Amino acid sequence: MDERFVNLRSTKNPKARIKMLSGHFATKNSHVNTYIDMSTVKTRHNNARETGKTLAAEYMTNTMVDTIVCMKNTEVIAAFMAQELADSSNISMSAGNNISVVTPEFDSSGQILFRDNNQRMIQGKQVLILTDSMATGTLTMQAIESVIYYGGRVCGICAVFSAISKVAGMEVKSIFTASDLPDYHVYNAHECQMCREGRKLDGLVNSFGYVRL
Repeated sequence: MDERFVNLRSTKNPKARIKMLSGHFATKNSHVNTYIDMSTVKTRHNNARETGKTLAAEYMTNTMVDTIVCMKNTEVIAAFMAQELADSSNISMSAGNNISVVTPEFDSSGQILFRDNNQRMIQGKQVLILTDSMATGTLTMQAIESVIYYGGRVCGICAVFSAISKVAGMEVKSIFTASDLPDYHVYNAHECQMCREGRKLDGLVNSFGYVRL
């Protein structure tokens, strides 16, 4: 791991920990000046469990959840969220539910789809969309449209980190927000201030991590 990474722990739960690296990075939809590493909360079961519990608390008493749609490799977090929400010992609207944890596919044109065997977990269901981070909300908007297309009802949107507060008029629940990273900036790829200043890209970023250039 690059020694320049800086740890950031959540005030809501210190075990919900992310790492940050300053630089010039390109994502699929934008350029950012900070790479946020989610590998700890997405892969280590203790950290994923605590992250899942923290996010689940936002929906415990006010939202019925049947299905969690996982974006950007958040399946481990989602499983712990489902366990917490469905736990009959908790005061939860979803207590006793057999909550589905579903990962969508992308076709060759980048459209989100659900195979026939998974469509029953979307159609007519209360669907919560989970992602690791949101800079522009473009991918989350795709997920919302896909859930609606397959007959589901989007009951919530949540992320470990989100630079935006709403997508499609719905509030985004997150552990970390832009206020936790006051120097975080997102740019349209064609209007990037760092590019205008002649700064070369440090790396390419996707849900699996980053690659140095």
